[in-house]
Amino acid sequence: VNTLTDASSNNSVPMATVASGSAKAWIHFQGTSTSAINDSFNISGLTDNGTGNYTITIENDMVNVSYSSPCAASDSGITNSDTMVNPYTWATGSVSIGTNNNSGTLVDRSDINITIHGDLA
Repeated sequence: VNTLTDASSNNSVPMATVASGSAKAWIHFQGTSTSAINDSFNISGLTDNGTGNYTITIENDMVNVSYSSPCAASDSGITNSDTMVNPYTWATGSVSIGTNNNSGTLVDRSDINITIHGDLA
């Protein structure tokens, strides 16, 4: 198959665009109290390394460590939680992140999201 076509509108998209442009993994998790995965795709685990520090394990490895991993975090019910999420280390099978407040201190947040784009191994 080289293209996908929407039967109702006859719009087509090359398979390479679908493969390259789709998220290869994503996770939404709770980072407070007992860390827990709310929902995910191609994620095999979550490790809480301490306050505001987490490692997400990718089920099917990435081809290299040059993948994109945009992150976001907030606290439920708080309109401005002044949170920065920073990937610390990239590996083909995992990424470690930290959630910091505006003064740079690691803090837990209730809602943390990360999406991984790149090529699978």
